[in-house]
Amino acid sequence: MLLRRPFWYLRHGQTDWNAQNLSQGRTDIPLNATGREQAVKAGDSLSRHWRDGASPIARVISSPLTRAYDTALAAQEAIAVSSGVTLPLSTDRDLEEVCFGVMEGEPMGDWYDPWIAGEFTPEGCETFEGLKTRASGAVNRALEQDGIPMIVAHGALFRALRAAMDLPINVRLANAVPLYCDPTENGWVLTAYE
Repeated sequence: MLLRRPFWYLRHGQTDWNAQNLSQGRTDIPLNATGREQAVKAGDSLSRHWRDGASPIARVISSPLTRAYDTALAAQEAIAVSSGVTLPLSTDRDLEEVCFGVMEGEPMGDWYDPWIAGEFTPEGCETFEGLKTRASGAVNRALEQDGIPMIVAHGALFRALRAAMDLPINVRLANAVPLYCDPTENGWVLTAYE
């Protein structure tokens, strides 16, 4: 379902709801001070890859939700300051976080694993399978263009991408840690850059 081409993935920086372990979904919670610092640090980390004429990232495609878009902007600016390269930045609505329905703003809890397994869907919530299809479509659109894209989005969305990569699904992705996703002959390899 997912094109076998490499891409970068960056989950948004921390929000107050992340710090309180609350499910955000489509609720547009902004970055907190820690999250803003994390986004700049991610950009600084990524800028180190522009050495010897290498261009490791061709463009940035972000979820339009504030916490992801502000992370993308901060990373884009940090890369520009450090490397002199200003990456094109666009948004794709299909990169928005899953709608958790009645569970938005509620603690992550016993409902989450059954939701991933397709055994339970909270009222008003998108199914995990629907999320996987939507997320894969958005990443595939980014991969159809020349060069390696960086996707800036969300945690549950990345779990759906892990499912599309045939990797263990229920693995928490740290906030604002750049992840290189490489489709090797032996399956997808994910490498974090801190």
